[in-house]
Order: sequence, then C-alpha cells, then structure tokens
Amino acid sequence: MKKLSSLRKHKFALPVLILVALSSLGFTFSAATAAPAKSQLAASAKSTLIAEGKELFLKGCSSCHGLNAEGGSIAPSLIGVGAASVDFQVGTGRMPMADMSQQAMRKKPLYTEEQTAALAAYVASLAPGPASLTNEEIEWERDGNTAEGGELFRNNCAMCHNFAGQGGALTQGKYAPTIMGVEPKHIYEAMITGPQSMPVFSDKTITVEEKLSIIKWIKAAEAEPNLGGASLGRVGPVTEGLLVWTFGLGLLIGIAVWLASKAR
Repeated sequence: MKKLSSLRKHKFALPVLILVALSSLGFTFSAATAAPAKSQLAASAKSTLIAEGKELFLKGCSSCHGLNAEGGSIAPSLIGVGAASVDFQVGTGRMPMADMSQQAMRKKPLYTEEQTAALAAYVASLAPGPASLTNEEIEWERDGNTAEGGELFRNNCAMCHNFAGQGGALTQGKYAPTIMGVEPKHIYEAMITGPQSMPVFSDKTITVEEKLSIIKWIKAAEAEPNLGGASLGRVGPVTEGLLVWTFGLGLLIGIAVWLASKAR
C-alpha cells in the first residue's frame, strides 16, 4: 500500500495517467468509427455496381425485358427473379439470345464475369430474390456425399437429364441439356431458380447439403473413366442398339451383295 501511494505521488504519475486515458479514448474512437466507414465503403461499392448493371441492362437487355425490367410480349419480367437467375442465364451464355421463341442454349458468355455481377446486382436491387453464388462459396467437395448425391439425382433429375447426366428430349420440341462440364455454382443456381422447363427445388424440397451432394455426384460422373471402351454418349441402350442394328444390317447387306456377285 505504501509503494502504491508513493507511485501516485510521483511527479510523472499524472502525465502517464493522462497519456493512458488519451490513448484509450483514441483507440475507442477509432474502433467506433471504423465499422461505419467500412459499411459506407461497402454501400458505395454496391451502389456503383448497381449503377453499372443498370447501364448495361438499358443497353443490352431492355429492348426485350423492358426499360424497368417489367417484361413484355417478347420476354418475361425480371422483377423478383434475383441475382442467381441472372448469373445463371448470363453466365452460361443463354442470355442474351436472338430468338426468344427457341429454347436457350448454353454457349460462350457475351458478358464478362464483372459485367455479369453488375447485371445481377441491378436486377437484385429491383426486388428480393435468390442470391447468386461463387464456386468458392459452394463447398461441395467438403460437405457433399457422392453416394447420397447419386440417389438424389436418380430420384429427382434422371428422368429429364438422363441417368448419366447427358441430357434428354422433353415434350414439344424441348430438351434437358447435359450437365457435364457445368460450373458448380451454375448447377446450384439452376436448382434454386428453375430455368426453362426445370422445376424449382427449394431448400424444403432438397436441402442445401443435398444439393451439394448432387453436385459432388455430377463431378464424380464427369471424372469417371470409360473402362469399357467407347461410351457412345452414355445415353443408354438407344444409341447402342442403333449401332448394333446399323452394323448388323450393313454386314448382312454386304454379305448379300458378295454372294450375288459370286453367283454371277
């Protein structure tokens, strides 16, 4: 106690206490102002991204979807579809498309990833909808289960996309595209947005973990080697039977022609 009271009476005690108090106030003020500054920067960056997306939309999308994305006789409304739908459609090159009466096909994207993100941000600002994702956010390798994903795929997806994910024909001239070579984020976004004839698989129908398992199975099917030789597209017995019939009939016709020429 005597030592403590002597320290208090020391001539440097008051300056040190003032310095400590000022330092504490400075750190507290910096911590208090840092969070709002970061949030303001994030809000400013988001506003800039939305503004860029609106400019791109007015130049390349408004002629079909309307100046305010309200849709029309040519194309549907984009209000409420969310960033995920835009990221899927534009990121896979399905949009923009010249003929809206045809089914959108996957092709080389017209917009860069940055432009696609800007368009998605603008459409998302119009009304709430499913958020877009990145491949890094979808941790299917860690959280997915290949065996479970295969069972889920066969029960929910194989009737359209084929048991090997190679795609297949639908009614009225439509088709389910192959899902081989598709980015994981686009597979996930397709499940939560339901593009074209595909139904929407909400998290109540297929959970997030189950979606990741489906993606893991698809990627495993992509990497599976063809141990039996030519795969013939892996579309089932139709192509295999066609090949056998074509080869067999060709062989029989060749034998008949040879016998006829020999008889002459």
